Amino acid sequence: MDVIPAIDLIEGRCVRLYQGDYAQTEVFNDNPVEVARQWADQGATRLHLVDLDGAKSGQPENWQAIEAIVRAVDVPVEVGGGLRDRARVTDLFALGVRYAILGTAAVDNPDLVSDLSADYPGQIIVGIDARDGKVATRGWLETSAVDAIELAQHMEQRGAAAIIYTDIQRDGTLQGPNIPALRTMAKAVSMPVIASGGVGSLRDLLSLLPLEPLGVSGVIVGRALYTGDVSLKEAVRAIGNGRWQDVPPDLGGSTLA
Repeated sequence: MDVIPAIDLIEGRCVRLYQGDYAQTEVFNDNPVEVARQWADQGATRLHLVDLDGAKSGQPENWQAIEAIVRAVDVPVEVGGGLRDRARVTDLFALGVRYAILGTAAVDNPDLVSDLSADYPGQIIVGIDARDGKVATRGWLETSAVDAIELAQHMEQRGAAAIIYTDIQRDGTLQGPNIPALRTMAKAVSMPVIASGGVGSLRDLLSLLPLEPLGVSGVIVGRALYTGDVSLKEAVRAIGNGRWQDVPPDLGGSTLA
């Protein structure tokens, strides 16, 4: 299972939100390139970048920071936030970004997902950010009437490579992922599901392992890495390689039975 560090960008700085609330923004580093290099050096297999300004405005706002990160690291980078048309996505790939994440566009313009998935097979990921099971859009500022599960199934038919499923009410809280919702999502589709939101400890990461056979292929970790509640090196050893012998004894697999 991939452990994917999140780098959320506002005005070129690395930040974290609490439950998607822009009014509750905490700046962790003014130099996101430095952060990206740190996570790559500690074993990240890919990086998750979100242009939070772009998610709100509908167009990329942190292009310079994204380009600098892609040039600075040799691991694949996925980017979301403000990708609402073909031109933005193709420009992103031209920078060297590996995966594009479509969120609001998947709701407003599903044909875009179909077209891009056909042209860039395996590179289009749909971000489904849910609040009480309904999809939130435009930087989580609006909650639609669209059911998260139904959207995931529709996007699979449209050719999306994977789903990133975020429980907004868990995001940034360190209270643990929403396991029942992730289980339901993973059972509803056959494509990979990447978990996001709520991870606050190594135990939280271990709790996701039983979902791996259902298709949960990765987990995005944000605040817990920045606060030190989770060590990326330990997380990669614990679930990245499936090496249970590397897990501290008090967090062993028997606790998940």
